[in-house]
Amino acid sequence: MYEEKLKIYDNLVALCPRFERKGKTMPYTSANGYMFSLLNKAGEIGIRFSKEVQKKYLEEFETTLFKSYNSIMHGYVLIPDAMLSDLNILAEYLNESYDYVMSLEPK
Repeated sequence: MYEEKLKIYDNLVALCPRFERKGKTMPYTSANGYMFSLLNKAGEIGIRFSKEVQKKYLEEFETTLFKSYNSIMHGYVLIPDAMLSDLNILAEYLNESYDYVMSLEPK
């Protein structure tokens, strides 16, 4: 199960040439000093958005905040499994997240 999700995550990130996947044991993406997506041990994908966009997507995707290591990751939306079948659309959300962290003050 996890290995399948890792392949999906890798394929998703590969669709976005402006950044690359990092992390050996915990796959993630980061830019400008901020992590903006990750794959947790349960094989769930979380993507970071601004507060306004996060609120919109929580309703639109009918999902919850993302959790990793039993902690709620504030700012991250849990991507439902049903959305994993269309990586091109998901790549648009991941690029939107990248644009968001690039708009923040660098860390």
